[in-house]
Amino acid sequence: MILLFDIGNTHTHLGLADASRVFKQTDIPTLAWFGGGAMARVRQFVGSHRLQGAVLCSVVPRATPRVCRAVRAGWKLEPLQINARTIRGVGVDYPKPASIGADRLANAVAAQQRFGAPVVVVDFGTAVTFDVVNARGNYVGGIIAPGLAAMTNYLHEKTALLPKIKIRDIKTSVGKSTEEAMLIGAVQGYRGLVRELIGNLKYQLKAKELPVVATGGYAKLIAAKLPEISAVEPDLTLEGLRLVWQASP
Repeated sequence: MILLFDIGNTHTHLGLADASRVFKQTDIPTLAWFGGGAMARVRQFVGSHRLQGAVLCSVVPRATPRVCRAVRAGWKLEPLQINARTIRGVGVDYPKPASIGADRLANAVAAQQRFGAPVVVVDFGTAVTFDVVNARGNYVGGIIAPGLAAMTNYLHEKTALLPKIKIRDIKTSVGKSTEEAMLIGAVQGYRGLVRELIGNLKYQLKAKELPVVATGGYAKLIAAKLPEISAVEPDLTLEGLRLVWQASP
């Protein structure tokens, strides 16, 4: 069994995988690596499974060494850390490879494995990221925009009268309350942003057909009315980590 860590700004996504699939996953708060309790939850998650290895990607540099120490202490394993040097399954054609987020590389590996190339991944996390694999199978870059929750929370924090809202879909296009107006701007407006950026990528890649894979917390919500999105894959990053491990020497 392989233990997988996708360390994000808000949550650390844990996975257990065998040679063919990710068969178990859960989330813990990334802050737990700093306040205690994380290791106990990881042990509980692993249970009686015997681990052969561990692999991680992280966008929180302060958390990375803590996770590595926990894996060494708990299972006497040295985790494989995903970056542009250790990645397998996708090429990298990028001016500063070391600056690419490790989760974005893992997503690219999993998307190309399933859909071939070219392919685009849209990850709806704290930020929304678009990651592009060209027809040659190389990661070539992407796009970063504010995440949906970050955008609505900013409106609440920076204004006196706009409330904090729970993001959900709404049928009308004319808001009859402040909350409805904010939901329309957030959800329907966000779909417009995503549709426009996908169209631009399709044109630049000269691709008649361009598979687009969505992942992350709001992927299902935003993809619901976007035919441009080919599939929603909640465990895409974990699957990418599994594939990199399988391809590593």
